[in-house]
Order: sequence, then structure tokens, then C-alpha cells
Amino acid sequence: MKLNYWIIAALVIVFATFAVGGALYSQLPSTVATHWNGAGEVNGTMPKFWGVFFLPLLIFGVTGLLLAIPNIDPLKSNIQKFKNYYYGFVIVFLLYFFYIYVLSLYWNLHSHFDMTRMLMPAMGALFVSIGFLMLKAKRNFFIGIRTPWTLSSDEVWDRTHKLGGKLFIAVGIITAVLTVLTFDTAMWVMVGLILAVALFTTVYSYIIFHKLEKEGKVTLAYPYLKK
Repeated sequence: MKLNYWIIAALVIVFATFAVGGALYSQLPSTVATHWNGAGEVNGTMPKFWGVFFLPLLIFGVTGLLLAIPNIDPLKSNIQKFKNYYYGFVIVFLLYFFYIYVLSLYWNLHSHFDMTRMLMPAMGALFVSIGFLMLKAKRNFFIGIRTPWTLSSDEVWDRTHKLGGKLFIAVGIITAVLTVLTFDTAMWVMVGLILAVALFTTVYSYIIFHKLEKEGKVTLAYPYLKK
């Protein structure tokens, strides 16, 4: 699929959010539930207009940023090396938010259900998609595990993302399974796993950088960082 088709697909999803909201607008209550806590209970509402159109507007803005990143990153030549994986992730990301949007509207149409239970499998799929993107990502300033050590060395970047990608895929699978096995605590376990992976990969990039530096195997992306 060529790049222009990816962009068209993204814009179709954005348009669909506005279309769905507009079609259901008259059926929705004057105050719309927009946020749910980890237990699936409503803890945030908005007036109808903003409750219906805030997320589509947010998706529109985020889509513009995501589509611009490959052209504004100083290392955009590296992004070109995995651009199909990146744009594929953008589509998955937008579908995830479209799914959330449809769920929220359906909930507000007096079809109340446990939002957390419905979201967890989709979150798992999103994390798996992030993992696959990490496995393919090359060094850049916007996408991936961006620590001082991964940004300073291609080898540290590659090794950190090879591990981080696998960990995110594992977290995604575990997140989906948790919905069935330990529903009451699934959200909190998922958050704990994400934080653990973020911390572990940050520390790992530091350790790998200094290990390779001692062995004289680090090729710095920024030579001025040398002592």
C-alpha cells in the first residue's frame, strides 16, 4: 500500500468519527458521560456538544501531528526505513480511538455496560501493535523508546527496541487475557506492567550504552558527546 492510501485511510477514520457523532447527536442526553475509572464507573461528564465532538476534534488534531512526524523529524530519513509499519500503526491507533468513541456513544444511549471490560482487549491489541512498531523502528526523535542513550547510538537503539518490542507484545497479550482471568484488577495490573516495561527499557538502554562504551563498540550518533 502506497503512502497516499495510508493517508486516505486515516482521513476516512477521522471523517467517520464526525459522521457517527452527527448521526447520533439528537438521540443523546444533554449531559454525556465521557470518562470512566478503572472499575468501569463514570467519573467525568460534558455538555452534549463537547461530549459528542471533543474526541473527534482531538482525533483530527492528533492525526495531523502523526501524519506530519515523518516530514518534520530531523532523522526523517530513518523513518522512511520503516514508514509502512509506522503508518500501519497510525491506522491501528485511530481505529482504537474510533472504537472508544463508538463505545462511549453507545453507553450514553442508555445501553450501559462495563466500559473497562470492553476496552481491555482493544488496549491489548494496541500494545501488540506498538510492540511490532518498536521491532522495526529506527532511531528518531518522535517514535519509540527515546532515552539519552538510545538517541546517542544506533546500536543501543536497536538492541533496546528489539527487547522493548517483545515486551510490549507480551504486555498486550497479557492485557487481553487479564480481562477474562482477573477482571477486577486487570486495569491496574496493565498499568503496572506498562510502567515496569518503561522503567526496565530505560535502565536497559543505560546499561547497554555503558557496556558497549567500555568495550569500545559504541558508535555515537553525536560525536560531540565523546569525553
